[in-house]
Amino acid sequence: MSDDRGATGQEGFEAAAEHESGHPLVVHGLNAILSTVFALTIVGGLNYVGSMAFTPVNVATVAVVIFTAAYLMTLR
Repeated sequence: MSDDRGATGQEGFEAAAEHESGHPLVVHGLNAILSTVFALTIVGGLNYVGSMAFTPVNVATVAVVIFTAAYLMTLR
């Protein structure tokens, strides 16, 4: 009498993700913050090896590219 749904009767992560009640602005805000931090890391590393100058324009450009890529990958 065992099934794959576990002790709580839930169908797993996929079922929980389909019925999430989070606000989209929170998701986009977290994406923007994490994309900016990652862009700072990437541009800082490229500046360290001499491939790219560490400027606000370069950081913003990389952050927008990362944000857009993450957004497009999460569309259903």
